[in-house]
Order: sequence, then structure tokens, then C-alpha cells
Amino acid sequence: MTSDAAPRVRGGPVPIAHATDTFTHVELTWVEKRIENWIRFGREAHEQVLDRRRRIFSYRAGSVFAFVRWAANDFGTIISRIDVVRAIKPGEPYQTLPFVRPGGDILLKIEGWPKVQQVLRHIDAVEAADIDASEVCPDHWRHLHHRLSAGQEPRAYTMERHQAWLKRRSIEG
Repeated sequence: MTSDAAPRVRGGPVPIAHATDTFTHVELTWVEKRIENWIRFGREAHEQVLDRRRRIFSYRAGSVFAFVRWAANDFGTIISRIDVVRAIKPGEPYQTLPFVRPGGDILLKIEGWPKVQQVLRHIDAVEAADIDASEVCPDHWRHLHHRLSAGQEPRAYTMERHQAWLKRRSIEG
């Protein structure tokens, strides 16, 4: 096997994040009522179907996406988590995250189904305001993380806040 070949893992090739690879890869698995990993929002640049239960979404550097993980066993839920992640550029520092290669800038990390549901409702409210959740200011996801972690109500993300973010981003270039 050459160094560029992807290893065979349970039925399909899994891309390796090489130094020249500019994408962040997220492996999604769906086994009904056992393992349910999905993307809540984000614009993938590429999708690779490994088999009927697994696929890999790839994101360009700078893209923001929400990755939801839920798993259960015979006794009930064992993990429920949502992460809002910014895909990184090669050479940029990052945090590791299961099923995300090489990792990313974690803007929000919430565990426990009641808090995950709060984040999902917040995302719904952002989208109801006709704002693409993947375009929301990264600082807002950090704000949401900190407020929910502290048991406090987060500020709503309004169109006015979003317009201010878009102007700031255009100036920062």
C-alpha cells in the first residue's frame, strides 16, 4: 500500500487527512436507535458514501457546521452532544473531536439531551429569522456555549447582530 492510499475500514476507504489536504472530514454513522450522528447545519464541499449507514462530509477551511452525536444501548441514552465547529486551515491550531479529522476550532460544545435541545431550538430560531446558521458570528456560538454551561439564558441572535457581523467580517477581510 502506498503512503497516499486510504486504509480499508469496515467496508470502505476512509480518507486520511494529509498535510496537503485542505478539508475537514466528518464521519457520520446512522444505526437507527443506536448511533445517530448527523450534521444540523453547514455547507459540505464534498460527500462520500461509504455504505448505507456511513458517509463522510468534507468542509472547506473556515466553514462552520454543527455536528450532533447521539448513542444508546439497551438501557437508554449513553451520549448526546452537539458541537459547532469551524473547519481549520492546514497548519492552524485545532482541538480534536471524535469522528472529525483532523479536528477543528470548537466554538460550542454542549452535552446532555436537555441542553442539546436548547441549542437545536436556538438554531431553529436563527433560521426562522432567515439567517443561515453557518454564517452566524463565531463569537455568538461561544456566547451560547458559555451561557448554557452556566445555566443562563443566552441572548438571541438577531438580524441586526448578523448585519453587524457581516460588516465586521468584510472590513477584516
